[in-house]
Amino acid sequence: MQRKVIHLIGSIAVAVAVVTAFASSPAAKDEKSGKNELVERGRHLVIIGGCDDCHSPKVMSPNGPVPHPMKILSGHRAEAGTPAVPQGALAPDRWVAMTTGDMTAWAGPWGISYAANLTPDPATGLGGWTEDLFIKTMRTGKHHGTGRQILPPMPWMNLAQMTDEELKAVFAYLRSIPPIKNLVPQPVPPGK
Repeated sequence: MQRKVIHLIGSIAVAVAVVTAFASSPAAKDEKSGKNELVERGRHLVIIGGCDDCHSPKVMSPNGPVPHPMKILSGHRAEAGTPAVPQGALAPDRWVAMTTGDMTAWAGPWGISYAANLTPDPATGLGGWTEDLFIKTMRTGKHHGTGRQILPPMPWMNLAQMTDEELKAVFAYLRSIPPIKNLVPQPVPPGK
């Protein structure tokens, strides 16, 4: 029995040594560095792409609405509701689109659309998505690559022009941010 315990302890020590050696090896450092570079590239693309403009709830500042620091990229707040669109306000010779004060809900000829939750929350965000599904969605302009059309103002046509490497970087960044549980409402068709 004592011999088995000593053997087990020795096996554990060897396993810990192997894991520690790999974690500090140049290959592991290169892999971590590569992942960090991919996430940082994605962060850069999300910032210059203006994703916060629609996908982050806002708070009012002296300079106007700014992204709420605790709700970054979490989409239209489920509890926010939607104000009524004034009758006759949307017409080709008037306003073509209107937005809520925090710019997460938009109304136009397509109805009302809500900015999606882009955080990695598994129930309400992109937590259950794969990289391939994300790329397919951005390429086709269809939810999950085959579902309903992604509605304005989402510039999916512009994102479809990104390279696979750029879209992979964006997805890696979105997977790295804190998950926020926020079930965004479904779009409202015109006239409803």
